[in-house]
Amino acid sequence: MSVPEPVEELLASALAAAAAASAVLLERARGSLEVGTKISHRDLVTDADRAAEAAIDAVLRERHPGHRLLAEEGTTREAAGSAAVRWIVDPLDGTVNFARGMSHYCVSIAAEDEQGLAVAVVQDPVRGEVFRAARGQGAWLGERRLQVSAAPGLADAILATGFSYETAMREENARHAAALIPRLRGFRRMGSAALDLAWVAAGRLDGFWELGLKPWDVAAGLLLVTEAGGVVSGMPGQAEPLVSGTVVAGGPAVHEALSAALAG
Repeated sequence: MSVPEPVEELLASALAAAAAASAVLLERARGSLEVGTKISHRDLVTDADRAAEAAIDAVLRERHPGHRLLAEEGTTREAAGSAAVRWIVDPLDGTVNFARGMSHYCVSIAAEDEQGLAVAVVQDPVRGEVFRAARGQGAWLGERRLQVSAAPGLADAILATGFSYETAMREENARHAAALIPRLRGFRRMGSAALDLAWVAAGRLDGFWELGLKPWDVAAGLLLVTEAGGVVSGMPGQAEPLVSGTVVAGGPAVHEALSAALAG
């Protein structure tokens, strides 16, 4: 087993990379965009996604040339030597929002080592908010330590979800939403899983669930929620989120109630 890298160093690198990508996104948002599609007509990609990913890659390559990288827009690196760290990067989570001039999007960066997720940064360029977490050190927004909400159940909860680009999963999640909405205090669908999870960590949302996600959509958000005292899992009966691509997250009471409702 290789010697673990200090989480403080990894977090500093994640913060620097997220800041570089956020600067790119803010600049590109003021100009014209080249917009294309990926797996379906619903799944957009812009030149800003790629430019932000290149900015992240440049920071991480300089600081950690031997580390592995998994990024949404295809930038990958295999480990050199015995490096155990893998960066999991979404340079622009909420591309559809970004392309339409809506302000709910973010940069999501996580690092995992042999012990699991080690650090996380979700940066909201428009609001200037930087959510960060390091394993065993809590989750933070600026100088404020984050804590998930203490909502005791679904009747008191505001939940968020997102809808997969795949039609069958959209239909399944629409059924979940239709069953849940009458039982909730409120319901939101804002278009960025990473930022939604950061808001769960901050107590702005009480819970979140979604199907059909990729590791880069959720890696940073998962650590933020758990370090803020929350619980994360796959959908009932499914593997953990980085494997299954399904996520249920919230404070302990809401997570339990939401998991039970989704299993029904």
